[in-house]
Amino acid sequence: MRRDVFRAIADPNRRAILGLLAHQKLTLNGVAENFPISRPAISKHVKILAECGLVVTRQRGRERYCEARLERLNEVSDWIERHRKIWAARLDRLDEYLSELQTREKNHARKK
Repeated sequence: MRRDVFRAIADPNRRAILGLLAHQKLTLNGVAENFPISRPAISKHVKILAECGLVVTRQRGRERYCEARLERLNEVSDWIERHRKIWAARLDRLDEYLSELQTREKNHARKK
């Protein structure tokens, strides 16, 4: 099952796990040591991150190492950029409209 990247990063624990793994590969125990939640909870969070392609887990001997694959976050940044452009254009139009209203009010006040 392929999970949605947006849902995966909606959880603050998963965002923190990604932040931690962005700097280094860690075992599941190494990840768990950094959080006040249980080891099984960390495993579930890592599983969700893996299902959406943000984390890869590899077995090395008895240990499972986790590594971040942050290129999947491009989907998020692309979405944000599209919406930033839309809102920037809308705000620019609003600014133009408000300037036009101010100009009309000034002209109207002068005529009185």
